Amino acid sequence: MFTTSAFHLSDDRPSADTKKHEMKSVWRGRLAYEIYRAVTRAAAPALYYLVEWRRRRRWWRKQGNTESVPFAAPGVRPPGTPLVWVHAVSLGEALAALPLVHHHYSLSVPTSSFVILMTTTTFSAFEVVKDLLPDGVIFQMAPIDTPAAVKRFIGYWDPCAILLIESELWPNLILYAAQKGIKLGLLNARMSYKSFKRWSTPLALPLISLMLSKFSLIAPLSNTEALRYQLLGASPTIIHFAGDLKYAVGDYEVKEKENKTILDDLTDQISNRPTWLAASIHSGEEQVMIQAHNELIKIFPELLLILVTRHPRDGNRIGLELKRQEVNVAIRSKKEAISPSTCIYVVDTLGELRVLYRASGVAVIGGSFLPGLCGHNVSEAAAAACAILTGPHVGHFHHMLMEMRQINPFSVKQVIGLKELVEDLKVLLGDENIRKTHQNAAKESFEIMSKGVVHSVWYLVSNFVLQSVNPLNSK
Repeated sequence: MFTTSAFHLSDDRPSADTKKHEMKSVWRGRLAYEIYRAVTRAAAPALYYLVEWRRRRRWWRKQGNTESVPFAAPGVRPPGTPLVWVHAVSLGEALAALPLVHHHYSLSVPTSSFVILMTTTTFSAFEVVKDLLPDGVIFQMAPIDTPAAVKRFIGYWDPCAILLIESELWPNLILYAAQKGIKLGLLNARMSYKSFKRWSTPLALPLISLMLSKFSLIAPLSNTEALRYQLLGASPTIIHFAGDLKYAVGDYEVKEKENKTILDDLTDQISNRPTWLAASIHSGEEQVMIQAHNELIKIFPELLLILVTRHPRDGNRIGLELKRQEVNVAIRSKKEAISPSTCIYVVDTLGELRVLYRASGVAVIGGSFLPGLCGHNVSEAAAAACAILTGPHVGHFHHMLMEMRQINPFSVKQVIGLKELVEDLKVLLGDENIRKTHQNAAKESFEIMSKGVVHSVWYLVSNFVLQSVNPLNSK
């Protein structure tokens, strides 16, 4: 996959009036930042106690949790070695960053050239990603965006570059890093229409324009995102395309022996029963999936639904509710096995989705069946050669669906509601040839779209952000 520069909105040389307007914009941006800085400084104590409360609550729910609070700077900074900070807010973004991190540590050049510090914001991402990183990566919880937390964190780790994933535009972090001369890159950069509207308001526009002026590289997901970033003030010269890192997520196999053990165990429990998987199901969406399953078991009496909740806390609630309705349910977190009479298998654990895709073969991607939701990454299901269905609300994943369907129209099907979902599942579950056609199409689209993405993104990062760190890494 070749990298290309974004189109320019204008090639005209700036006039005196334009320069004057730009100076006013910078002044307004600095004023907006000073207001933001003052507010976050004042709110810091409350934010600290909020995060501490969440950490303690997590501890109570799961013993053995040792996650650090944002103000802490645990771990050891390798002396005399450059450090690059990679930050992803939640699980999806962190998984997208993983292939890039693995790529650095797989290079033939000496990996001692620099080490990677990776951070996440959500606890669920921390719990999953900490077991997937290569040796040598330092992994921490990210600081909250207050002046003191950012200053302390950057002062402790002293990164030479910061790579932010998707839409992590935090004013204190970005502007303090720029003040310290730290190079900034925004990878898999997305800008939803809602976010674009919010940033386009008179109060917010000068601030984001100031922030975007500090980046050395913005690698957007699509032309639409590129245009929005330019309209918000990003220079066209720093915007370059290299593909979506989320295509590479499904291609990275980790803990292979453990995954195979889990897969073999699930396959034995499922036996030869027809099975479909509802993945990343948000609160409220389980009703759609259960209604669909109730219709399907009239035709396929032995059908098993594997229902994977987006948030583990929802699993126990759904399982208990179904048991009260006298539905034969097994809950994974309680180590309940799938029996021949199990109707629904509720999975409320983290980090097993790729294995579950392989065990099912037919996947419905959640986060897309209720208004206000924005879809989820379908590439993991495609990598596992699943026949894929998704709902109408896919948000910034729309470009992924379009690209996959351009390669093969059967690679992913978008349904508009419950009735169409049931009809399509009837076809996929009832006709092996049609199911195989959709499975092969998904796998083909994934292989084409994922080819070279990591190398292309790494090339941009090496040449626009890391050139002063290690010129040999431009591979």
